[in-house]
Amino acid sequence: MKTKTKLICFLALCGVVNIIGSTIALFLHLPIYLDTLGTILAAAITGPIYGMIPGLLSGFIGFLTTDPFALYYIPVQLAVGIMTGLIFSRIYQKKRFLPLGAAAITLPGTILSSIITVLLFGGITSSGSSLFVQLFHQFGLNLTFSVVLVQLFTDYLDRFLALTIVLLVYSSMPKTLFHDLRIRKKSSLSS
Repeated sequence: MKTKTKLICFLALCGVVNIIGSTIALFLHLPIYLDTLGTILAAAITGPIYGMIPGLLSGFIGFLTTDPFALYYIPVQLAVGIMTGLIFSRIYQKKRFLPLGAAAITLPGTILSSIITVLLFGGITSSGSSLFVQLFHQFGLNLTFSVVLVQLFTDYLDRFLALTIVLLVYSSMPKTLFHDLRIRKKSSLSS
């Protein structure tokens, strides 16, 4: 019972981290999103299944409070959670794989977010990156290509930054947290 409570609290905290990050990015009109930091942290510690929960929570709460577009991008959060949960241990073991790992985590979400942005919103959302989409489109690039190009760049930058932060946090977390959550932390990761 105690372990489940800690896990639920941890996942809720990660959801709040997503909301805070996305709210900061939204209000400052940043060209990155900062909305997957909690999802990546949860997936790094708990794996792909539980790693999706903070993104699901923050998508619904963000939709209801600060960002009406957040609900539609929940599939992106789920993809980030799955990919991070599947490959984080490899990134952690060999930090030199961070750029490649960020790309692997980014690509599925970028495909989904580009499709959502073009089909549902005509290329324009509440994100600061929409300014770049409009700029590229005004210079004659196709709208869909403009969205994909901007999404690829901004998503990669966002995931790389989030992964870097999560690696620092993960390395400094006490081993007892992993034990308390009854989530395996491979012995090779703890060295």
